[in-house]
Amino acid sequence: MTRLAVLIATAGGAGFVPVAPGTAGSAVGIALYWFTRHWSAPAQVTLVIVVCAAGVWAASRAALHFRRKDPGQVVIDEVAGQLVTVLLLGVGAAGAILGFLVFRLFDIVKPWPVRRLEALPGGWGIMADDLAAGALGWVLLRGVSYLALGVA
Repeated sequence: MTRLAVLIATAGGAGFVPVAPGTAGSAVGIALYWFTRHWSAPAQVTLVIVVCAAGVWAASRAALHFRRKDPGQVVIDEVAGQLVTVLLLGVGAAGAILGFLVFRLFDIVKPWPVRRLEALPGGWGIMADDLAAGALGWVLLRGVSYLALGVA
């Protein structure tokens, strides 16, 4: 089970990229979005829920395996946060790139209250701050879509 947890937590090994593994995890999230962007709304929401549930479990196990509270190799949180950023927005390539950049900014800067969520125990703390960063990214991306395109 540890191998499966590490495989999920590292997003299929993206977390082992030697430079900027979080960015690699976000790229996996955008790739996953790109392949699923035409799914129905319930299917997209289900995907996010499954990634989050698997992420909490896998991140908890991987943290024990790597003997660190929030190991850099664990990037399933970036995958989940990136998916939340673009959830149900139906953005094209430009929107996906903007969503990628916005999420990375919020994930790195961790504005209030995002940083506080890291204090949650185990996989919950690993996942929650990125999900909150993704929610902030979603609000910003939704606002940009509304202002630029008049999309309701």
